[in-house]
Amino acid sequence: MARKNKMQTNTVKKVLLYIKKYWAFLILSLLFAVVTVFATLYVPVLTGNVVDAILGPGNVDFPLIFKLLIQMGVIIGFTALAQWLMNVCNNKITYGVVRDIRNDAFSKIERLPLKYIDGHSHGELVSRVVADVDQFADGLLMGFTQLFTGVLTIVGTLGFMLGINVIITLVVVVITPVSLFVAAFIAKKTYHMFRRQSETRGEQTSLIDEMIGNQKVVQAFGQEEKALGRFDEINGRLAHYSLRATFFSSITNPATRFVNGLVYAGVGIAGGLAAISGMISVGQLSCFLSYANQYTKPFNEISGVVTELQNALACAARVLELIEEEPQIPDAADAAVLSEVSGNVQLKDVYFSYVPDRKLIEHFSLKVEPGQRVAIVGPTGCGKTTIINLLMRFYDVDSGAILVEGRDIRHVTRESLRENYGMVLQETWLKAGTIRENLLMGKPEATEEEMMAAAKAAHAHSFIKRLPKGYDTVIGDDGGSLSAGQKQLLCIARVMLCLPPMLILDEATSSIDTRTEMKIQNAFAAMMKGRTSFIVAHRLSTIQNADVILFMKDGKIMEQGRHEDLLAQGGQYAELYNSQFSA
Repeated sequence: MARKNKMQTNTVKKVLLYIKKYWAFLILSLLFAVVTVFATLYVPVLTGNVVDAILGPGNVDFPLIFKLLIQMGVIIGFTALAQWLMNVCNNKITYGVVRDIRNDAFSKIERLPLKYIDGHSHGELVSRVVADVDQFADGLLMGFTQLFTGVLTIVGTLGFMLGINVIITLVVVVITPVSLFVAAFIAKKTYHMFRRQSETRGEQTSLIDEMIGNQKVVQAFGQEEKALGRFDEINGRLAHYSLRATFFSSITNPATRFVNGLVYAGVGIAGGLAAISGMISVGQLSCFLSYANQYTKPFNEISGVVTELQNALACAARVLELIEEEPQIPDAADAAVLSEVSGNVQLKDVYFSYVPDRKLIEHFSLKVEPGQRVAIVGPTGCGKTTIINLLMRFYDVDSGAILVEGRDIRHVTRESLRENYGMVLQETWLKAGTIRENLLMGKPEATEEEMMAAAKAAHAHSFIKRLPKGYDTVIGDDGGSLSAGQKQLLCIARVMLCLPPMLILDEATSSIDTRTEMKIQNAFAAMMKGRTSFIVAHRLSTIQNADVILFMKDGKIMEQGRHEDLLAQGGQYAELYNSQFSA
């Protein structure tokens, strides 16, 4: 319990730091809240005076009543204006804070190390940035809208009631704390349930995202029932937590209303006795009853606000956890900008593993001369793609070093390192936008002629011209309706447009038909000429002309040499090659 309270307190402090930026709107909101409450509480005084002006049949002070009604109309109009301005300020604060939190969350995602992204469900991350922030916004807006005015109404009403009669006011004050105890008890119960609800909602979003993104695979393997079962289980847990959270939050209002009823009854009895004894007038009694109702009403609103704030804080805690995650190790202060790269790459006694207790790459050493084509082959899981991740510095080595032009890549800026690599992966990625925007991603300043020349070299120009708007055709997220092969051709064209000094081709033609692949290989051969290239391939026919072939197994180089030399050795590479071409 102490740990939960500490977490909640820390979350509140962090949220207040975001609100601090909007202190001017906060002060204005408080001022307008004071004006709204004071004006609202002054109206019952005028109402009581109107009642007292009606002395009996034939004895009504119409001029005074008319004057009081005009005052009431002006004050009510002024109150409405102040309340509208207060709501404008509250909206400005709330949605400004939400915008800042979302910006920070997305900015952190862009700077998180890949191991965090790889280790967390994408749907769960989306849920934090979208659904949790929306829930937080709802709670925060309700807090600003009702919490300020509620507290001020309670304080103001007490002041007005004390000015009329102290004894009746004491009756109200004595009974009121019961409502506070009830609200506080329920609030403690709701925070835990709302947090579990938020976590389970993220789990559900993750599953939905996964199933929709891979629907063909799910149906192909007949996993619909299993997916439905998993969804039902998560959905059931979400229903359970939501029901309990809603139950605890729902009993707050009836419980406080019961206490408020006791307060109103107490005021009515005490006020009636005081009016009979002549201590207060009938108008003052009506004024007092109005105040008693206004005094107890904020307790209902505040109890509801407290419940919503529990949900908001639970959601805020999840978003702030993401924002406070350790970012990737920043570039060193003295990091150099890599320039004039010829393609000299060296790996010195590299050790690396994704999980500390599961070894992957050990004693890995390799020296690549400028312009060499290095092919990396081997069984699945041997570390081929891991080498690519280390070369691009998506991950840092555990020990050893990777040098480019004699510089340790940990001592050069990531941006300059990656600018000197062109990468085509087996998994294509295209952003939502036009084909032109996707091709120019790596070289925005390229001319129309350069872009088309790259597309022609990648054999993508012909299918692009057949699209409704050619290069200006808008495609959806990750390529939309384009085929896997077309998407891969666009990714190849994107790299051909940049032509950096070093290339990484990780199964770059895996989704392309054999005839087109032969043409692409010729284009690749021209592109790789004079450029250091790292080629990961399963089809050995694509790497026979490589200058160096590395056969990897269990994170180690088992064989190294040219294609003909490795075949002559009759080792593991020859065995793998013969297994593919035995026919």
